[in-house]
Amino acid sequence: MKCPHCGFPDSRVLDSRPTLEGTAIRRRRECPSCGARFTTYERYEFLPVVVVKKDGRREMFDRVKLLTSILKACQKRSVPYEVLEKLAEEVELTLQKQGVTEVSSKVIGELVISRLKSIDQVAYVRSASVYKDFREVDQFLEVVRELKHVQEVDKSG
Repeated sequence: MKCPHCGFPDSRVLDSRPTLEGTAIRRRRECPSCGARFTTYERYEFLPVVVVKKDGRREMFDRVKLLTSILKACQKRSVPYEVLEKLAEEVELTLQKQGVTEVSSKVIGELVISRLKSIDQVAYVRSASVYKDFREVDQFLEVVRELKHVQEVDKSG
C-alpha cells in the first residue's frame, strides 16, 4: 500500500482487525520510509451505486461524502466518530444489499435520518431539515413535537 504522506510504494501492517459489523478489515499501517502511520480498510467490492440528486444529476455514491454530511449534522455534539462511521457503513451496506444500481438522494437521506433519530436528536433534526428541505419554521416544530411525543411514550411505557 502506497504511503499517503510521502508516496513510498510500500508499507508495513501493524495491526489488522475486522470492523464491528464484520464487513471490512481495518489495517493500521506504517511507512518504512517516513514513519507515518495510517489506516486502510479492505471491503467487499459491490456494483457501483449511482445517486440521483434532486435536480436529476447523477453521481457515484461516495461514502466519504456521506460521512462528511453526517459529521456536519453532528457538529458540536458528543457523538463518537466511530458511531458515525458505523452509520455511514450501515447505509452503504443497506444500499449494496438491495442490489440497486441507482438510488435517489432522498432514499439515502431517509436511511441516515432514521438511524440518527436514535443516536442524537439534535443531529436528527439538523439532518432532517436538509433532507426534507424544510422551508418553514413549522416543519422544524413538527419534527420536534414528534420527538417529544416519542420521549413521553418511552417514559410512560
